[in-house]
Amino acid sequence: MITRMPEPAPFDYTRVTADAIPDRAREAMRRSDALLDAVVAVPDGRRTLENTLLPLDAVSDEIAIASGRYGFLTYVSADAGVRKAALEAEQALDTYATAMGFREDVNRALRAFADSPAGRALEGEERRLLEFELRDYRRNGFDLPPDRRARVQALKERLVQLGTEFRRNIDEYQEAILVTREQLAGLPESFVRRLRTVETDAGTRFRVSLDYPEFYPFMEAAEDGALRRELFMKNHNKAAGVNLPLLAEAIAIRDEVATLLGYASWAHYVLEIRMAKEPRAALDFLVELEQQVRVKADRDIAELAASKARHLGVERAPLEIWDWRYYQQRVLREQFEVDAFKVAEYFPLEVTLEGMFGVYQRLVGVRFVPVPETKAWHPDVRLYAIEDARDGSHIAHFYMDLHPRPDKYGHAAAFNLLLGRRVPDGRYQAPASAIVANFTKPTADSPSLLRHSEVETLFHEFGHILHQTMTRSRFARFAGTRVERDYVEAPSQMLEHWVWDRAVLAGFTRHVESGEPLPADLLDRMIAAKNVASGVHYLRQLYFARLDLAYHLDGREKDTDAIAEELHGITGFPFPRETHFQAGFGHLFGYDAGYYGYLWSQVFGDDMFTRFEGAPDPGAVGADYRRVILERGGTRDAAELIREFLGREPRNDAFLREIGLG
Repeated sequence: MITRMPEPAPFDYTRVTADAIPDRAREAMRRSDALLDAVVAVPDGRRTLENTLLPLDAVSDEIAIASGRYGFLTYVSADAGVRKAALEAEQALDTYATAMGFREDVNRALRAFADSPAGRALEGEERRLLEFELRDYRRNGFDLPPDRRARVQALKERLVQLGTEFRRNIDEYQEAILVTREQLAGLPESFVRRLRTVETDAGTRFRVSLDYPEFYPFMEAAEDGALRRELFMKNHNKAAGVNLPLLAEAIAIRDEVATLLGYASWAHYVLEIRMAKEPRAALDFLVELEQQVRVKADRDIAELAASKARHLGVERAPLEIWDWRYYQQRVLREQFEVDAFKVAEYFPLEVTLEGMFGVYQRLVGVRFVPVPETKAWHPDVRLYAIEDARDGSHIAHFYMDLHPRPDKYGHAAAFNLLLGRRVPDGRYQAPASAIVANFTKPTADSPSLLRHSEVETLFHEFGHILHQTMTRSRFARFAGTRVERDYVEAPSQMLEHWVWDRAVLAGFTRHVESGEPLPADLLDRMIAAKNVASGVHYLRQLYFARLDLAYHLDGREKDTDAIAEELHGITGFPFPRETHFQAGFGHLFGYDAGYYGYLWSQVFGDDMFTRFEGAPDPGAVGADYRRVILERGGTRDAAELIREFLGREPRNDAFLREIGLG
C-alpha cells in the first residue's frame, strides 16, 4: 500500500528575519497598488466582473497573506526583533487596508461598474461581493465632503495604531507574586513543579504569574485568600499605566468617526452590519438575560458564601470577587466530589488532542495528517494537513501553538494565516490557520494535563479552525470566519457540547497513570455540577458586554473607571477599588461595541447542537454542518444559514437550559 505524503508546509516561517519583514510588507502593498491602478485604468464602458470587482478581492487576499506570514509573528515569535518588526508591519498593512477604502478613484470605478449592465446583472455571491464593497465605501464617508472624509480616514488609521499598541502592551505585561512553598497550600505538586523559582534575600520563592496556566489554577485552589486577592488585583491592573490613555483616545476617536458619518454612536455604526442591527436590540437582550440570570446568581453567591463560612469556621463570611473561583471548586469537591485537578488526570494533552481529532474527523468527514517538517515559528508548534476522507484531496493546513512563552499572545484564539478563495486559474487556494493557546507545557517527567475547562477551550478554538479551513467561499471576502461578528462564535460554541458527551469522553479519556477512561460516575457528578456558580459566570459576561456597550454609546468623553465602577453591580460583587480591568480587556479592540456577541451567538450555538441530540445518524448532521455552516462562511447572512441548518426559526430554550435556567 502506498501512503501519500501530506501537502508540505504552506510557508517557511523559519526563514523570516526582522530585517526582511518590512520589505515583504511593502512588496504586498506595491502589488496591491498595481492591482488597484489597473482597475482605475479600465475605461468605464469596458468594466467587467474580472477587471473591476475581482481585483478588489485579490487585494484583500494580498494583504491577508502578508499579515498571516509576517504581521502574525508579533503574537508568537520568540525573537523580540521579529516581534517588533512584525508589529510595525501589521500596523502598516492595516493602515494600508484602511487607506484603500478611501481611494476616490477606486470608489468611482466601482460605482461605474455597479451602474453598468454587467454590474446590474450580477447575482448570488458576486452580487453580495459588489454590495459589500459599495457598503464599505459608504461607511467610509463617500457621501461626505472630501475634507470630512479625509478626517475619517486619519482617525481610522490612528485606531489601527492604537489597537496594535493596546494588544501588544497586554501581551508583554509581566507581573507575578512571589510565594513560599507553604503559601502554595491547596495546589498539587504537579503545579508547583512547573513554577519558576526566584532567589531572594528571604530565600527561594515560587513565581506565580498572570499566564493562564498559573493564574486560574491558583485562583481556584490556593488556600491563602490574601494571596488570591493580591494576584487578582495585579490581573485587574494589567497594563493600566500604558493602556488607559490609549483606550480613552480610542473611545473618543470612535465617537468622532461615528458622528462624522452621521451615526448616533460608535455602537450604532458597528452594529449596523451585525445580526443585532442596532444597539437597542443588543442592550434589550442583555438586560432581559441579566434578569433571568440574577435569580440563579443570587443562589450561587449564597451557596459559595456558605462554603466560605464553613471553611473559615465562622457563622457568616462575605464572598469577595477573588473568592468565587476558589469556593466554586470547594463546592464541587464537597457536594459533588469533583476535584478539577483529579479530573485533569484523565485529560493528558496528547490523549485529548487525539480524542478531539477523532470527534471532528468523524463529524465533518476529514483526516488530520501530521506534517513532519513544520517550518513553523517555534519548535513547540505542530502542523497538520486536512484531507477529505472520501478521496484524500488536500483541503487546508492548521498549526497548533499550545504552550506559553514570554511575550507570546496571552489568551486562546484562532488566527487566519491564508484565506480560502478561487484564484484566477481556477484552482482553490487552500486555507491555513493557527490555534494559539497557553496550556501547561509537558516536561520530561510530567505530562501536560488539561483541566476540563481547558478541554472546553480547546474544543471551542478548534471549532474556529474548522470554520476557517473548511470554507469553500469563492471570495476571500466571505472566507471562513469572515461573517457577522455576533455570529462568529456560534459554530464553535456549538462544538463545546462534545466535551460533555458520555460516548465521546468514554472513547478517548485516559488516566495519566492507570490508562482507565473517565469513570461514568465521575462524569455523572461533573454533569450534575456543571452549573455550579453558572449564574456568577454569566453575570460577569453580562458585565463585560454592558461595559463595552457603555463605552461606545452616548458621547465622546468617557471616564472609563467611573463607568466600570457604576456597572460593576451587575456582577453581584462590590467593585474592587484601585483596579482598572478595562486596560487589560483586549476585546475592547476588535470586539469594540460587540462583546455582547459572545452571549448573543451562544443562543444560536446551543440551538444548533440540538440537531445532534438523539440524531439517528450524527454523520448526516455533521455533513449538513460542513455544507451549510462551515463551507459557506459569510456567503449568506448568518440568520439564513442558521435557519437552513435548523430547518426552523431559532429558539433560546436550549441556551437557557444549558446555563442552568431551563
